[in-house]
Amino acid sequence: MQFLDNIFFALLLAIGVGYFAVNVKKLIRNIKLGHDIDRTDNSSERWKNMTMVALGQSKMVKRPVAGFLHIIVYVGFVIINIEVIEIIIDGLFGTHRVLSFMGGFYDVLIGSFEILAFLVLVAVIVFWVRRNVTKLGRFASSDLDGKPRNDANYILYFEVVLMTLFLVMNAADFHLQNLGIGHYNQAGSFPISQFIAPMFNGMSEGSVVLVERAAWWLHIAGILVFLNYLYFSKHLHILLAFPNTYFADLNAKGKLNNLESVTNEVKLMMDPNADPFAAPANPDAVPAKFGASDVQDLNWVQLLNAYSCTECGRCTSSCPANQTGKKLSPRKIMMDTRDRLEEVGRNIDLNKGVFVDDGKSLLNDYITPEELWACTTCNACVEECPINISPLSIIIDMRRYLVMEQSAAPMELNNMMSNIENNGAPWQYSQMDRLNWVNE
Repeated sequence: MQFLDNIFFALLLAIGVGYFAVNVKKLIRNIKLGHDIDRTDNSSERWKNMTMVALGQSKMVKRPVAGFLHIIVYVGFVIINIEVIEIIIDGLFGTHRVLSFMGGFYDVLIGSFEILAFLVLVAVIVFWVRRNVTKLGRFASSDLDGKPRNDANYILYFEVVLMTLFLVMNAADFHLQNLGIGHYNQAGSFPISQFIAPMFNGMSEGSVVLVERAAWWLHIAGILVFLNYLYFSKHLHILLAFPNTYFADLNAKGKLNNLESVTNEVKLMMDPNADPFAAPANPDAVPAKFGASDVQDLNWVQLLNAYSCTECGRCTSSCPANQTGKKLSPRKIMMDTRDRLEEVGRNIDLNKGVFVDDGKSLLNDYITPEELWACTTCNACVEECPINISPLSIIIDMRRYLVMEQSAAPMELNNMMSNIENNGAPWQYSQMDRLNWVNE
């Protein structure tokens, strides 16, 4: 019987990890649909970024309450899952608490797991209240209606169930240890579950064993389900926050990249010795399209940004355009980019690895020009993001497409550009009159 349990556990583990690996491969494929961009410079600064921002949560604590609670959940998630190593060994080889040979250190380990599990439960309940009872503004926004709001709650319910199963499993184990039943030898410290254990008083030995085994199986199965749910949820940032912060733009926030092809064209125009009819020195440097109208026109870091977004809404709550009633929501920009990228990925899957034009695009079908032109390019969204996502870079690239491919800039902007072209200044007066104010 035990041998069959081990085989079943190995199959469950293989299916769970295998399906996760398939989705990771699909995730990498989708991100690589973006244009190439070099983010390998200054590796020391990039490692520092990743350590401070992703691992150290340095930007989370700018909002102390949410930051502190998030650190509890984050640390709890990382440390408690060390216990999964023991569960996997026990499941594969039929052992029980195989790491208990570590003696006192094992007691400290299990004790700390329990305290963290309890703190995670408290933090998750507070998060649920903030989202569903007090309804903070950034969680009540209409861009979270439907699946995004449900997804956030599903994650919280997942965490409550996993932590509860962990504590119930330990409580039953503790009760059986005190009874000296079978292989339930004295091992571990149970500062939280010892207060749950009295619920088993009066229950038969077999019933308590059944509860312990059921909680053990449901706990590991729940972890595997949660692992595979990550790909379909905003909590993919658990994995992607690290590469996202490593590959983040290190330039000053106010610095925008210039299109190489446009720069070369301007230099050519200013060179009196240049042949205007000569073929470009590097034909590959001339893009097929200026700016971006769909996800394939963005670079791979921007697509990584979209998958890394946790929909916390700090960007939108800090956006001056959004605060004044404009349609722009930086969070929605990232969510729309991810949704369109997923749609393109499904298209490729259905068409045997080739994208077939579906008549849709990120621009207009997901993000409207009104949203794009509402942006003041102040970089508040970039500054606020806990993991260095840049909605602004996507907005700028899509604006470039509107201006350079469709000549679809707002009238005020077109007037300004015409004045710069004709008068050398944004204002509508002749260069000859520029110094008239001196006479006054």
